[in-house]
Amino acid sequence: MVSATLERPDKFRIGRVFSNSFAVIGRNPGLLVGLAALFSALPALVLNLWNYRNFANLDFANPEGMAVADPSAILGNSLISMAFGLIYFVLALLFQSSLVRAAIEDLNGKRPAIGDCIQIALRCIFPTLGIGLVVFLTMIPAMVVMMFVAGMLIPVFGGLIAFIAFIALLVPGIMLLLGVSVSVPVLIQERLGVFGSMSRSRALTKGSRWSLFGLLLILFLAAIAIQMAFALMFGLAFALTGSLSTVGLIVGAIGSAVVSTVVSTLISVAIAVSYVELRQVKEGTGIDELAEIFS
Repeated sequence: MVSATLERPDKFRIGRVFSNSFAVIGRNPGLLVGLAALFSALPALVLNLWNYRNFANLDFANPEGMAVADPSAILGNSLISMAFGLIYFVLALLFQSSLVRAAIEDLNGKRPAIGDCIQIALRCIFPTLGIGLVVFLTMIPAMVVMMFVAGMLIPVFGGLIAFIAFIALLVPGIMLLLGVSVSVPVLIQERLGVFGSMSRSRALTKGSRWSLFGLLLILFLAAIAIQMAFALMFGLAFALTGSLSTVGLIVGAIGSAVVSTVVSTLISVAIAVSYVELRQVKEGTGIDELAEIFS
């Protein structure tokens, strides 16, 4: 592959990010399938099979029997589900990090290697977890404040005013999330640590956050549409049969895993491409310069 030379863009453009994202995916189908199978599809399949197994064991024809289910069995299943969920979350972070590495290598005109992508992802796993934890802990008090304010306003002004106030308080939270949306690519590429990467992300996204909002909104709506379509088909099959066979559960688990993997792949690649786009807009950084750290 030949290194790309791109002119400095005047501003962040959603169309260019989508174009470059699909180009990265189109040039590296084998690599992405391998990473997706390792970090996303197979773990999601195991998690879905476990959840569908529990779902299939419920006796919807006997609600009283469901109500008196063994509490110890419910607790055990819940703990196992939580463990599966935690492992899946960690693997999802590894998947995102490896895709970031692959996307930047591709945009540098190189051919990404699966071993190199996995190595970089593993090296950065703890700081990546740190970023996720900081964002999560920051959003909890923000949500509590919004719910408290809405709860205080509803008895006095009614639901409409409370809803407007909730939306008004939601906007700063969205801007906060958009500000740190490229923290993981910064961490992978520039190795600035947890807080350094988040600060750098805020600097890069300044002035482009509404465009980023549009990009992520499109991705979010597309993801919702795909997942709803699959859920509708799965629910229709259950409604028509009244139960799900083993084959049906396996097909449903595989389909759900594929859907979630496709969605997460597109979002992760788009975030990585957005990071490159933002650096070019802000700093005029050439694609070649982006990979010098790893050369």
